[in-house]
Amino acid sequence: MKILYNDGHVDECPEALEVEVLRHSAAHIMAQAVKRLYPEAHFAYGPATENGFYYDVDPGDKAISEEDLPAIEAEMQKILKENLPFKVYPLPRDEAIRLMEERGEKYKVEHIGDLPEDAVITFYQQGDYIDMCVGPHLTYTKALKAFKLTSVSGAYWKNNSANKMLTRLNGVAFRTKDELADHLRRLEEAKARDHRRIGKEMRLFMTDDLVGKGLPMFLPRGYTVWQILEDYIKGKERRLGYQHVLTPCVGTVGLYETSGHWTHYKENMFPVMEVEDEKFVLRPMNCPHHMMIYANRRHSYRDLPIRIGEIAHDFRFEASGTLKGIERGRHFCQNDAHLFVTPEQIKSEVSSVVDLIFDVYRDFGITDYRCVLSLRDPADKVKYYPDDEMWEHAETALRDVLKDLGIQFTEEIGEAAFYGPKLDVNVRPAVGAEYTLSTCQLDFCLPAKFDLKYVDRDGVEKTPVVLHRAILGSLDRFMAYLIEETKGAFPAWLAPLQVKVLPVSEKSMDYARTVYEALDDAGFRVELDDRNEKIGYKIRSARQDDKVPYMIIIGEKEVAEGTISVRDRATDQTAVSTVAEFAEKLRGKVAAHK
Repeated sequence: MKILYNDGHVDECPEALEVEVLRHSAAHIMAQAVKRLYPEAHFAYGPATENGFYYDVDPGDKAISEEDLPAIEAEMQKILKENLPFKVYPLPRDEAIRLMEERGEKYKVEHIGDLPEDAVITFYQQGDYIDMCVGPHLTYTKALKAFKLTSVSGAYWKNNSANKMLTRLNGVAFRTKDELADHLRRLEEAKARDHRRIGKEMRLFMTDDLVGKGLPMFLPRGYTVWQILEDYIKGKERRLGYQHVLTPCVGTVGLYETSGHWTHYKENMFPVMEVEDEKFVLRPMNCPHHMMIYANRRHSYRDLPIRIGEIAHDFRFEASGTLKGIERGRHFCQNDAHLFVTPEQIKSEVSSVVDLIFDVYRDFGITDYRCVLSLRDPADKVKYYPDDEMWEHAETALRDVLKDLGIQFTEEIGEAAFYGPKLDVNVRPAVGAEYTLSTCQLDFCLPAKFDLKYVDRDGVEKTPVVLHRAILGSLDRFMAYLIEETKGAFPAWLAPLQVKVLPVSEKSMDYARTVYEALDDAGFRVELDDRNEKIGYKIRSARQDDKVPYMIIIGEKEVAEGTISVRDRATDQTAVSTVAEFAEKLRGKVAAHK
């Protein structure tokens, strides 16, 4: 495959660049198709991405929705058949601005204004479409063999919520149709696992723009799962000596000025609320509150470590285009804790946190993950707290502890918290890119900012070290992860509905109600399906919609014999037992996870 560089020369495309060039060229071809169909459209950015390409478009008065994608694809196919050559040419800044102004491309004009004065401004043209770009691109449009437009979303111009919301058209492109087909199969699998769809079908949670974007509400079944997760992790923490607290969802601006979050994080906070001459914000994290709890009384070295835990409600103003169900919202609940330790206790406490992480992962069958030591970028003087000595000490300390513990990890620059390095455990989900689920952060910074002290054995006041740690991350995201991994088929101990009693007909209804009441009295999450429907329909509904681990089918035979027929979702096999035998079996499965 030959490609056209922005200096005008044509050469064979390096293999490492091939897919990127295809996707970047696809973005231009898509923009040309949009311009033909929507003459009033204006264009912002249109790059290649890791998995495809997109273009941010201002369509004018005529909106573009996902229903319009087939028409845009069809127009792109016409452009491929026309086999238009890509041409490239540079222009001086004033001519570049004039060209874009003549074509009504106001976003490109603004982009030119952001470029350095000595920047070389090049344009690529195919047919009647001209785009400002550094390339490289295909030499002819026909070289694009396999593409698909996938979705429409919103994106602020320059990723700034103060700017206009544009329409982002997303697509994928590959070298061959077989590669594209394989990718589309994976997309279908992702759609089948999407926690937003499953959550709606299983009645776990809901969202409504009248409440607010990114503010999910858990329905009874979803909140049941949420509470089980909360009880599970708090039980493990209590056995390890954690003390749980409850702190407010707001704090003063002064609290976050003291912690440093106001300087480093305020762009992600909700706007300030002024009440009686005080300024408050919804809290984005909990460490400042926990610092104040520690500071509430004097401490001796004998008190340490102090482990403060909380299932805490937090709020962050995420861009609307990044919101995704309960995986990423503007409100979420962290499984948060802060461990106040002496320097000598760092290793043992980090070891305990790591053991807890992997203990939880075993309980949930999480095996595909990797550990990352996230470090600061020394060249970034804005993002990170400016204390080189502190950073070198903290990074070396955490690195040495991880090595001593025998943990295999990679190092990533620029991923630390603003106040300290951290161990991130990144999971690889069944679909989609990996993300951080659990974290343990080493902090010498905030304890000093809050002037925290303890009296050492020699009677001297010293500053504790703090470990910030989250095991489940946020309960919301962890629940989204579980939904997508299991497709909503939770194990029996976690399922919002463990058992569904399905009478075959009205003749078996009274006995079915007796079975339901016995299991309900035993403390199981059980429902009776007393609808006037055929048993096949009830079974399909219980299996597909409710994803119930156990279905108890009650017919005339079961009534006569005083037994129950139990269909196991995991094996799809049916076994006959008594209610007492089944209850004992289910009780054992649940008890194993408490």
